[in-house]
Amino acid sequence: MVSVVSETVRYTYRLRPGRQAEGALLAEWGRCRWLWNEAVHQQRAGRRPTFGKLSKLLTEARGRNAWLRDGSQVAQQQTLRTYATALKHSFTVKGRGRPKVKRKKDALPSLEYTTRGFRLKDGRLCLPGRVTVPVVWSRDLPSDPTSVRVYRDSLGHWYASFVVRRHLAVTPDADLPGIGVDWGVKTTATTTIPVFDLPHLGHRKRCAAELAKVQRRMARRHRPKGHAFSQGYLDAKRQAARITKKAARQNTHDARVWAKKVTHHHALIAVEDFTPRFLSKTRMARKAADAAIGACKRELVERGTRAGRKVVLVPPAYTTMTCSACGERANHRLGLGVRIFECTACGHTACRDRNAARTILATAERRRASADDVRHLIASFRDGGSNAVRAGNPGPDPRGKPPGSIRGNR
Repeated sequence: MVSVVSETVRYTYRLRPGRQAEGALLAEWGRCRWLWNEAVHQQRAGRRPTFGKLSKLLTEARGRNAWLRDGSQVAQQQTLRTYATALKHSFTVKGRGRPKVKRKKDALPSLEYTTRGFRLKDGRLCLPGRVTVPVVWSRDLPSDPTSVRVYRDSLGHWYASFVVRRHLAVTPDADLPGIGVDWGVKTTATTTIPVFDLPHLGHRKRCAAELAKVQRRMARRHRPKGHAFSQGYLDAKRQAARITKKAARQNTHDARVWAKKVTHHHALIAVEDFTPRFLSKTRMARKAADAAIGACKRELVERGTRAGRKVVLVPPAYTTMTCSACGERANHRLGLGVRIFECTACGHTACRDRNAARTILATAERRRASADDVRHLIASFRDGGSNAVRAGNPGPDPRGKPPGSIRGNR
């Protein structure tokens, strides 16, 4: 049975602005960047600016400065709204830094418009100030957009990201009950079923020789500090960015195809809640970056949640040391050189990563999580299910605190 739901998504298209249109966009970005930096200075001065206070400051600034009135008030208001949201999240989300000053040489242009600030006419994007930009329509919009974000990437390409509502058919009933996913470097994703494994494809490694050649060209053309960069240096820098972005797009494409395949066939997806950030400080940093574990995990969680599957995030603690057959935990940690797991209790022998994937799946099934994106408190499924946490309806806290949400879906 297939049900139809509605969701809010982004559709991104390439823009082809002319010289005058690009100059107008950069001028508008300069005004918005100035407002962002002024808001940062307000916060550093001891004031905690809200969107209401920033809106009043914007009205006063536009009254004093004629060059600010030449720009779009919609884009300027959206810039301050984005700043207020980022500042609010910095106080509520642990580990998130405060908004910083955007420097001209570092920050990439980004403008946002609501429905009263843009329109589509004859396949072109019409912005305030009589700015008309051709759009490369690679696909049709499912509905009228409610907002658009115009931005430029590191290669100098302009894009328009439209926010639209679309009707999405939920993935049909799965033909397999569940799957466990264990992340690694040699094999990016090892699952309980070998057919659904994601091998390490090494897109960045294939581009390494070409990238090193371009980087040597950059080093030869680099000028001392205080001198303007030559055109040859900028061309080599742009070429290096193009090579890097090509490998990143290939990783993203492979992750999406693999996540779609896994989501389509399984009702329960148990994912190792692995954070690959620490690998950047080890000898495996280059290969870990090439594997793009974070991008694969993000695609799998988002696609599974969007398709209505049960996605469970299981902590990686003791998953390698626990036998997937009997649940017995080893007395010592397994070194990275040991690729075969051998259980001393029942004699079960299996691939190290395959055993961890089966342990992750068994943990998710034993906890019987009832919602998407649940972080379990205990990884070992040898203990009882009394400590299981259910998203949206958690059990009582042993410390007497009222139950709260664990982690919301993005």
